[in-house]
Amino acid sequence: MMDTAVEVSRRFSRVHPKKKPCGDADGETRRRSPTVDPVSKVLGDDNLLGEILLRVGFPTTLVCAALVCRCWYQLASDRGFLRRFRELHPPRLLGFYIDSGLVWPESMAVPRFVPMLPQPPELAAVVRRMASHNFSTREVPWIMDSRNDSIFTRHRERRELACGVYRPLCPERGIDDVPPLPSTQDRSRLNFGAILSKEEGNGLSYFYVLTEGTDETEKFTMRVYMLQGSVWCLHTLATYQLHLPLPRAIVVLVDNKIYMAASPAGDIIVLDLTASSLSRIQLPPGVKYHSFNTVLSRADDPSGIYLIHVNGFKLHIWLHTGDNWLLVDTICLHEMCANLRMLDSTLEDEHTSRCYICQAGDNAEFLFLKMCGCVLYLDVKNRTLRKVHAMAQKDLHLTAVYPFMMVWPPTFPALKDGPARNVM
Repeated sequence: MMDTAVEVSRRFSRVHPKKKPCGDADGETRRRSPTVDPVSKVLGDDNLLGEILLRVGFPTTLVCAALVCRCWYQLASDRGFLRRFRELHPPRLLGFYIDSGLVWPESMAVPRFVPMLPQPPELAAVVRRMASHNFSTREVPWIMDSRNDSIFTRHRERRELACGVYRPLCPERGIDDVPPLPSTQDRSRLNFGAILSKEEGNGLSYFYVLTEGTDETEKFTMRVYMLQGSVWCLHTLATYQLHLPLPRAIVVLVDNKIYMAASPAGDIIVLDLTASSLSRIQLPPGVKYHSFNTVLSRADDPSGIYLIHVNGFKLHIWLHTGDNWLLVDTICLHEMCANLRMLDSTLEDEHTSRCYICQAGDNAEFLFLKMCGCVLYLDVKNRTLRKVHAMAQKDLHLTAVYPFMMVWPPTFPALKDGPARNVM
């Protein structure tokens, strides 16, 4: 850090060289002011110091820099500074959990962590530690949500289903128990449930979406519960004249709106948590929803949502803002896959060459695809496709992928006169 400061200071001196002394009316040279150490001049300027800290690259390095002194600590943990830091250095993808989704309980396979390599030296140790940890069937047999260094899990305890929150970056903490998920009173009614998470304050808020209805009517009810302490509290209740979404519905929470795409609806259902109202968004022209070919992705704009759809080897990315769909990107995967030597016309099973979408990152920045028995990673921005995991035979029929990102915001150690700061 000091070497960086010295280098920035030297560059600053070259850009702004000191002026030569000027003579006065009597021809005498004015006295020079005491020499100022260029390093102190830079590090004593909060604006210049902020520009230096913005370029440390990783939240872990930022926390280390904050330990230099109280001044650096206050600057590095400032809310406005952290917003700028995140814009310049978005949370990094450390890897992903792969869940084969086998029928449980006896044959339930535990999730496996697959690191995204290579990683910079600053994060390599963290990724190695996560990859070396093996879950037991008691710990995490089923992942329901993954966000901001936490995974929401479901497992069996004796004959009951239990839930918990696990933080792979701190395995010594074990699993934080979560109360059982709410259920429908009438078990004969069709129902669908999904866990959603949202970054709020110093951590995550969890929501449970439960929809129920019957085959005989087109009326279904959507209940949204929020986890408050050790209790699931009813947050929103809404009823709509529409077929019940299928179990493979795609559900995404953006700000205070829940978006749900499902086959029977033929469009996207939107639940406004603030107004407790349901509405519908028609799919983009020419798009037909299928759970393996279509996904939704959160957008930074709370009024928007991304829709990613693949048809054959043609991938389209749409953004919905206001009342309109905007086609923001079209990617042809055929040439990319050919470069990976994954397209083989002699394949006996034509289904093995189909492309399916497993998961999408926020703002449609990346995608995980499944094809030819492999999990592929598509960097949308840089137009790169690479194979990141070869699935075993038992995983081929169904695979769920859960990206695992670097924690944000960083947790700064406690000062002697105050608590630890985890701010945003």
